[in-house]
Amino acid sequence: MSGKPAGPVLGCIADDYTGGTDVAAALRRAGLRTVLLFGAPEAGRQLPPCDAAVVALKSRTVPARDAVPQSLKVQRWLRDQGVELVYFKYCSTFDSTDAGNIGPVADALLDTAGAPMTLICPASPEHGRTVYRGHLFVGDTLLSESPMRHHPLTPMTDANLVRVMGRQTPHPVGLLPLSVVRAGREAVAARLAQLHADAVRHVVVDATDDDDLDVVAAAAGSFAVLTGGAGLARAVGAATAQGAATVGTPRPAPLPAGAGLVLAGSCSAATLAQVDHARSAFPSHRLDPAATPDPNELLATAAAWLHEHIGEAPLMIYSSAPVEQRQAAIAALGPGTAEILEQTLGALARTAVDLGVRRLVVAGGETSGAVVSALGVDAVVVDREEDRGVPWCITPEPPVLGLLLKSGNFGRPDLLVRAVKGAA
Repeated sequence: MSGKPAGPVLGCIADDYTGGTDVAAALRRAGLRTVLLFGAPEAGRQLPPCDAAVVALKSRTVPARDAVPQSLKVQRWLRDQGVELVYFKYCSTFDSTDAGNIGPVADALLDTAGAPMTLICPASPEHGRTVYRGHLFVGDTLLSESPMRHHPLTPMTDANLVRVMGRQTPHPVGLLPLSVVRAGREAVAARLAQLHADAVRHVVVDATDDDDLDVVAAAAGSFAVLTGGAGLARAVGAATAQGAATVGTPRPAPLPAGAGLVLAGSCSAATLAQVDHARSAFPSHRLDPAATPDPNELLATAAAWLHEHIGEAPLMIYSSAPVEQRQAAIAALGPGTAEILEQTLGALARTAVDLGVRRLVVAGGETSGAVVSALGVDAVVVDREEDRGVPWCITPEPPVLGLLLKSGNFGRPDLLVRAVKGAA
């Protein structure tokens, strides 16, 4: 390929907002000029010059009947922009239920594209997410034995992705084993051709390091729809960058000055450790429904605390909690507790910006979606990463904001402190 493409050569549909930032960072790192949008764009919206477009939805935990049309709307828009390859990005821990949404969305994207087969590849070795014999591991632990088994919305109690996908789709599910991946591109292409001949529609991919993903990406170059985590997206992006007219990775932009705020809603083990670390570093306020079961009072108390403490020092407001405290919160506030807490954190983000905060570090996919929606942000420029898959995003319109939207499972223990302090 030579010359500038007419439009982006790669389009991604992410099923939550932190998933969008994660995959956008991977594509930027691969050398692609990447634009990130939040929410399904309207039909007439045009993109600035770019090599990849990522559209982040809040479709991971909504009913499949809602996730499918949202995803198809983005697929149509991406095709109108000239995109030929659509990548459906989900979490590297395969967050879903037996009702979906990974299977139903993947099937709908394939149907619309007229494509016979796709890959199921959540592996992200740099984050410790690997797949072997179809089983997903978090570090050295099976997914089903990891803290993800206690996820409040998508508890993952089965590590066998062939079985998991088999419960989400009526179509045959197969496996691309590691032995074939390690045999190289031609062996992978031959196995995929055989699986296609056997009418397999979804192929779970074994991968335990980044080289495996590079081999798989090279063999799947003709696919119209691919699915997976940021790991395979990075490999696809690197292959794409070799032929795209890129300008290279841009220099980091300066972040807005002033006080920063951490808003943490994820209850993952990684985020809980990060919140504990941050509590010892600067003032914090916990949203505790067991102590304050009225949603209006919960918000009012937190907003009053924010007004009282706002200044040059970083602050943190969090609802992140271990299993026992989450159970107590649900007993006090009811089955809609998670949504109420997300909406509360979103409202507090709006209050903080009104008070002059220009940098927000947000932990959790659903929390990030609530914050971005509350702020009315629909597009950002993806900038430097604090940790792998955790980039700063800069809003293009005033007031210019720096947003760091962190997937619950991502980042080192000091990430929240390092991000909100180091950017000051």
